[in-house]
Amino acid sequence: MASFNKITIVGHLGRDPELRYTPSGTAVCDFSIATSERKGRRDGGDTDEITTWFRVSLWGKQAELANQYLTKGRQVYIEGRLSQREYTDREGNKRTSLEVNGTDMQFIGSRGDEMAAGASGGNRGASQAPSRENPPPANDTIGDDDIPF
Repeated sequence: MASFNKITIVGHLGRDPELRYTPSGTAVCDFSIATSERKGRRDGGDTDEITTWFRVSLWGKQAELANQYLTKGRQVYIEGRLSQREYTDREGNKRTSLEVNGTDMQFIGSRGDEMAAGASGGNRGASQAPSRENPPPANDTIGDDDIPF
């Protein structure tokens, strides 16, 4: 029987994306996403909020789009393959990192959400500001007005 590894994440960016290129010229964009859930306590007390962090890498055209339109705090939908990496931090503690090799990305939220993220320090420079004015649509739906006949 075949097997597969697929994860779907809807969360908020924890930092601005970082774009780089491989020696062969392929774009790679790295960023982190936080997901949160609330869990009630058994004793009836306050709820606990549990946050899980994921490191995401996108490749090619999606990497360039992510770098162009995503900013810290922006909500995004990511599909991809999950891997787990263990490492030792600076203090000598063993840590685990959840890493996602993204295969699909969808922008979530309105332009107002994006502008709010930019106003709160997510702007990465004036050279990219014009490209943020007209982000691509979040989905590829076609309405009746779009059909020419």
